[in-house]
Amino acid sequence: MVEAGGGFATLVARGERDAGTILLLTLERDETATLYERMPQLDGTRPYIAAKRENSEKPTEMDEYIARRRSQDPDIWVIEANVADAERFIATLPD
Repeated sequence: MVEAGGGFATLVARGERDAGTILLLTLERDETATLYERMPQLDGTRPYIAAKRENSEKPTEMDEYIARRRSQDPDIWVIEANVADAERFIATLPD
């Protein structure tokens, strides 16, 4: 799906096959990073929600956040995707 849109994706961290949470780190044209996480909603859906946005004044903050999440939950998957329009890409993913 990423490649079809002219982007690139890579697996950064492998989690538990059946139960691992997915964190999707999106980079728009190698500039702005946003971390999306599937979050359960009251209606039972699990859409991707922007959990963290890159702060250019604190360049290590995103890596520290991901490291904290992985230490809390070693089953987490981290996928990095370089895409042209991250919000539009996220909107195409199934809940």
